[in-house]
Amino acid sequence: MRVNSSIELRPKALLNLALVLATITIGLLIFKDSHAQISSKKFALPSPVFDSDEVDLRDGPVLERPDIPRNSPGDYGKPVEISDSDLTSDEKIEKDRLLKKYQINHFVSDKISLHRHPGDHRNSKCHGITYPSNLPTTSVIIAFYNEHWTTLMRTIYSVLHESNKSILKEIILIDDKSDQPHLAEPLEKALKDVPRVRLIRSKKREGLVRARLLGMSYATGEVLTFLDCHIECNPGWLEPLLYEIQKNPKAITVPVITTISWDNFAFHGPGTNPQIGGFDWRMTFQWHAIPEHEMQRRNHSTDPIRSPTMAGGLFAIGRDWFEYLGTYDMGMEIWGGENLELSWRNWMCGGELVIVPCSVVGHVFPKEAPYSRPSFIENTVRAVEVWLPEEYKRHFYIRNPQAKTANYGDISDRLKLRDALDCKPFSWYIENIYPDLHIPDDVEGRFGALESQDDSMRPGRYSYCIDYAPPEHNPTGGKIATFPCHGQGGNQFFELTLKGEMRYNHERELCVTALGNRDGSLEVNFCDGKENQVWDFDQNVGVIKSKTWDKCLTLTEPQNGSMPGLKVAACDDSLKQKWVFKQGK
Repeated sequence: MRVNSSIELRPKALLNLALVLATITIGLLIFKDSHAQISSKKFALPSPVFDSDEVDLRDGPVLERPDIPRNSPGDYGKPVEISDSDLTSDEKIEKDRLLKKYQINHFVSDKISLHRHPGDHRNSKCHGITYPSNLPTTSVIIAFYNEHWTTLMRTIYSVLHESNKSILKEIILIDDKSDQPHLAEPLEKALKDVPRVRLIRSKKREGLVRARLLGMSYATGEVLTFLDCHIECNPGWLEPLLYEIQKNPKAITVPVITTISWDNFAFHGPGTNPQIGGFDWRMTFQWHAIPEHEMQRRNHSTDPIRSPTMAGGLFAIGRDWFEYLGTYDMGMEIWGGENLELSWRNWMCGGELVIVPCSVVGHVFPKEAPYSRPSFIENTVRAVEVWLPEEYKRHFYIRNPQAKTANYGDISDRLKLRDALDCKPFSWYIENIYPDLHIPDDVEGRFGALESQDDSMRPGRYSYCIDYAPPEHNPTGGKIATFPCHGQGGNQFFELTLKGEMRYNHERELCVTALGNRDGSLEVNFCDGKENQVWDFDQNVGVIKSKTWDKCLTLTEPQNGSMPGLKVAACDDSLKQKWVFKQGK
């Protein structure tokens, strides 16, 4: 499966690309040599555990699932409900300790078999599809850092139980300098007799990007499949991913990622239609419904779905194509931003990115992130500075004031790579791959934090700004209120477009909506173009008026020590109805 032979470049461009890729390759070799150690003799390199001609071409999983007693907790993806009232005091303490540490209910996870059946949540039409016998082989790369025992082991066994021995070359586990005792010798003993698993320990904390590149340097499969360390695979998850790459070696293929509950470990199916990846102008990844034009392009519900971006935790890519593209940006720290950067680069430089409906993988999304992303802004700035021209770049910096001073390092090699790959411009990507993305107007004086000019409600030195905090797992339906202005964008960033929409840019494009109730209440809903989402703004006097109800946005008196509220009320030219957009610091 050689990609390079199908890529045509001018001689000068080819030479430039060769020089850039040679630099990247040398860097990867040095990185591999100095940043990893093998955990035991069984996993010793450079001699591989097995060669490509030793892959078993017979059908069947790499590892048969052992018999599990009927109605075992959590089997077939069923929820495990354990009431606190049924726990002893010690059990309750342990449950709370694990939840606080991992933001996942591992007390429940520990009750579930490491070999449980996840159930089959695929589209029923996937069951009758057969795939060629000559699919490319793959190395599954899983990086982890201080992962809990049962979720890590269930991930490993799930891959082995649900992957055909003819295509899974190996699982490469990258321990990114974990310091938990259960991930030291106990892990090595547990994996000692598990087939096709290689454990590699990093000598220092690398973060997701470099840990995955470390895994890549040891991989022997034709395709690299990257997975998170708390997932479970559905039957037949791997063949569809490899088949799409076999058809198009320049494709990144992504499974349908469904939710495994962090609380009761119920495996939730994908519903009628999967979602595709996008982003907002803070460069935050988000999920979207499949647009109508993409629905019409596809002939069958099992056809791959073109997606502008990917979440980045789970995907497959041909090794040759990944190397040709320049792999990951090694200047990125920990994780965050790498998924958008690779998505843009892949599309703009000749590839495609598709979600594959017949590949379903469940993912445990923690209640909250157990670890911070200290380098998210710096990583994202690197991506923005390489791939976005000034006309688009400004939208990002307007929404991320702190990014203006971020130390994002040297990007000269990435700029050379972009030029050597002869990539299409970002405007092509927007027009052809992500035409549904809202392009902000960002007219001076009509974006930023919307600050009240009423001095009478300032008990301290601060001013009040409109603030919206979406409910968990639902961007709409939360209360729009006020909060002391902080100048950092985020929950306080709004844009009043030339169409009169007051857009809130978080996860999805949302609009402030005047409901027309007697109390003048407001909601934040998906932008739909209706008149109750249209506002007239007189910048000279600072009045914002609902076009539908002919009432003005009004700051209300605080109740019971709370912050001032918001409503629409009859216009009276008071300071409570005077507003100004302030840009971040």
